Amino acid sequence: MGYNQAAYTAYRETSVKTASQGKLIIMLYDECIRQLAAALEKFTVDNQIEPQNIEKFNNSILKAQEVITELTVSLDMEAGGEIAKNLLNLYMYFNQELLDANVSRKTEKIIFVKEMMTQLRMTWAQVINSAAAAEIRDTVSNGVNITG
Repeated sequence: MGYNQAAYTAYRETSVKTASQGKLIIMLYDECIRQLAAALEKFTVDNQIEPQNIEKFNNSILKAQEVITELTVSLDMEAGGEIAKNLLNLYMYFNQELLDANVSRKTEKIIFVKEMMTQLRMTWAQVINSAAAAEIRDTVSNGVNITG
């Protein structure tokens, strides 16, 4: 492993270890979307996968499913209420669609899951940014003592 790769790996590990819970969720969505995009890149213009790309395609789908499973197990069903139940159902459905896509090699299912994950990611980002903005507003409105 070269110096640049080692530095990048250390950076990613530090980013994960120091990220807030909301940022970790965004990072999981980003990784899932990235893996689905990588799987889609393995298709040729006539919607086939060349034999040398089958394993890479399979690995990308499996990694996306692992991320979705991680999102599933991170749900707090008690605190999350109806939203957590709905997300659980969605995540289970997405994993089933990706299983089917991996076997049938249908781009439509991958595209659908990728688009849905992108929409969920945008929603989470809005929620996290709103919560961060509210926290900053509360801090400022409570007064910041700059006199020491």
